[in-house]
Amino acid sequence: MTNNDVLRRLRYCFDFSDSKMIELFELAGLSVSREDISNWLKKDDDDAYINCTDKQFATFLNGLIIDRRGKQDGPLPEAEKKLSNNIILRKLKIALNLQNDEVLKMLTESGLSLSKHELSAFFRRADHKHYRACKDQVLRNFLQGIQATFRPAD
Repeated sequence: MTNNDVLRRLRYCFDFSDSKMIELFELAGLSVSREDISNWLKKDDDDAYINCTDKQFATFLNGLIIDRRGKQDGPLPEAEKKLSNNIILRKLKIALNLQNDEVLKMLTESGLSLSKHELSAFFRRADHKHYRACKDQVLRNFLQGIQATFRPAD
């Protein structure tokens, strides 16, 4: 999944307006315009489509964490230069203040069954022997679980 895909899905899940999206970026220290947001949210085949970089998307996720959990003392967290599905999953789990059982429940409700051990492997350091890369399918199902939880059928 691209950063733009995840950004689009999160906007839909939480029904964020352009103003709210801009605010989330600014909470983490990045000024963006309404035009930037609009271009990131366009479909891939649109001429005005612009790819949301890893650093920009990491900044958005950091802003989401600050918005939902509150700002911590000290400097703003540094946005990662390279994102993986594992990092996106971890940041969403932190932003939504979810425990592993809640994440597993959301995944199960969206049609994907994982054990606690499989889930914990996604949150390990990349050099750990039990680390496992999070595939697009897992992230996609987690986003569907978020949507079902935070934006039930309209």
